[in-house]
Formats: sequence, structure tokens, C-alpha cells
Amino acid sequence: MSKKNNILVASSGTGGHIFPALAVTKELEDEWNINWLGVHKRLDQNLIPQRYNLMTLNIKTPRKNIFLFYQYIKILISTFQIIRILKEKKINLVFTTGGYISAPTIVASKLLRIPVIIHESNLIPGMVTKYFGFLCNYVLLGFKKTNCYLKNCKTIFTGTPLREQFYKSNLLPEWVPKGKGPLLIVMGGSQGSKAINQILYESQEFLIKKKFRIVHIVGENNQKNFYVKNTKNYVQKKFTNQIPALIQNCDLVISRSGSGTINELIETEKPSILIPYPYSKNNHQEKNAIILAENGGSVLMNQNKISKELFEETLDRIFKRKLKNGKNQYEILDLMKKNMKNKNKIKSKVEIKKLINYFLKEF
Repeated sequence: MSKKNNILVASSGTGGHIFPALAVTKELEDEWNINWLGVHKRLDQNLIPQRYNLMTLNIKTPRKNIFLFYQYIKILISTFQIIRILKEKKINLVFTTGGYISAPTIVASKLLRIPVIIHESNLIPGMVTKYFGFLCNYVLLGFKKTNCYLKNCKTIFTGTPLREQFYKSNLLPEWVPKGKGPLLIVMGGSQGSKAINQILYESQEFLIKKKFRIVHIVGENNQKNFYVKNTKNYVQKKFTNQIPALIQNCDLVISRSGSGTINELIETEKPSILIPYPYSKNNHQEKNAIILAENGGSVLMNQNKISKELFEETLDRIFKRKLKNGKNQYEILDLMKKNMKNKNKIKSKVEIKKLINYFLKEF
């Protein structure tokens, strides 16, 4: 079969949208010509390989103000620009992962009668999936329970695909602090988290005293020049592409609870402290976090109620040693690890590839 099938991947903004799409597209390279639609001045330009023919729209994230309605109108007007792209690239299929770029892409696709598949990675579906999912040929779900929110959509549970590195064993990077103390990976998603950064700063004396080794991913927009006491056990980075290796080899993850992070924790079977972003749409980050908290693999902490004392007490409890079978063990941490092993995994990339290749045409 000659490679004349053209797919448009519409995914932009945060790693939570882009990384699942990247995981899928890598599986499609043998059968499809891949074109990528993103947004100007976002993460897209740093993450999308050149071979995917990245095109960007000059639209902005809607902000809650008196001009919100006009912002949505501007996004929908971009439908006409997308129609032109779909025609010029002779697109046979559209795959999108949500976010505001998805709405005009879905509308344009339906106007041209081009099949469209959307993947929803959050437990509580985003606005685009909720209001435009019925126009899609399939709505792929990261979590089974999401189905109850999308009664008018043709849904299929596939799980959420992860970057390839998560499915193989990776060595700990050389720059990670050496030693015997427990290794904590602290991160706030691709945008970073001021709240998580701040609580870590306030608790630094406690962390140093307890000899924790810490890798702190502060985010592109949140590098804080705060004073950190001279310690070889602390490394701060704006961003790293070695997250799979870090999570696989750490003892505990402290993080936001975007859907990508939840699925990464499930795949690596890592315990965590999750601090959901309290202003996420439909409070979806808290709903995501509850999935692991209910299972006993994570401790859920409310950002608006967290304090230095509560944070330190929680870490103290998780890493409290208890003599068991003649050995000093972290009783709570070990129980959390055991609970994470009970989470079911699914071969998401394989399932999604099958569905996309159903639309392959012979020429």
C-alpha cells in the first residue's frame, strides 16, 4: 500500500495534550503522512518533530473576562483557516487530544466530511469533548468512568498513551543527587506550579534534616531564585525530558494531578502526594487524583488547606520506619507501592493505532 493517507493531528498547549498525541503519531509513521496543527508561541514548537510538518494558528487561550465571548468567537472563526489546511494537505483523518484548538478543527472536519477522532484523557471531560464530542466518529477515553458524562458520544475506553520511554527501563540521570536518602521527584506539570514550589521552599530545612534527595522541576514559567541552603541533595531544573527515568527510579512523586501524570504513576507503579490545581476546569485534577487516593496509592492534599506543618507531617508519616521481619522498612510507603501494583494497565497505543488504521484507504 502506498503511503498516501494524510492525517492531521491537532494538539497544542500543555504536555497533557501534546505527549499522548506524540505517543500515538510515532506508531503511525509507516502508514500515514503526519501533519500537525498547533498554536503559535506554545510548547508545540519545542516538542513537535520537524518531520510532522507543524503548522500554527495565531489564537490565544480564552481568559475569563468581559471579552470571553469574543475570544471564543475568534477561535471558531479559525475554522475557515483550518478548512483551507485540510483541503491543501488532502487530509483523510483528524486526530485531536482536546484543548481549545480542537473545537474549530472538529467543526472544519465535519463540514468537509472528514472523519475525526478525539482522545479525552481526563476523568471529567473537557469543554470541547463535552460540547463537540458528538460530532466525532469516536471519543477515546483515558478512564472508563468518563463514559457516564458523554451519553451522546460514541465512546471507546483505550486508556491514555504515554511517551515511549515509560514502557522501557531507564537509568537514573547522572545529575541526580547521589546518596542513600529517599529520592523525591517534585513537579507541577509543563507549566510548573508556584504553590508546590513555595511549599517546598518553606520546608527545605525539614527536607535537608531528613536527608531527602530532591529533584525539583519548577516549570518554564516558575523558576524561582529563592535561596536554597547549600546542599548536595537538591537539584532544580526548569524542564527535563528525562521524566520517565526520574519517576521510574524515585521513591515518591510530589505533583499536580493532570491526567498524564496519573497515567505515568499507574504505569510506573509509583506512590505519590498529589496536590491538584484548584482552578482546573470542572475541578478535573481533583477527580483525577481521587482515582489513586481511593486505591491507597496516593495522598491527596488540598492546595488551599496545605501548610508547611501538614506537608512535613505527611512526609514524616510516609517515611516513618518500622521494624518488620528483622528489617527497618517504610511501612506506609511500602503499602502505597503495593496498592499501585493493583492498578490495571492497558496497551493504549496499540488500541488507538488499530482504531486510526481502520480509516486507512487504499489507493
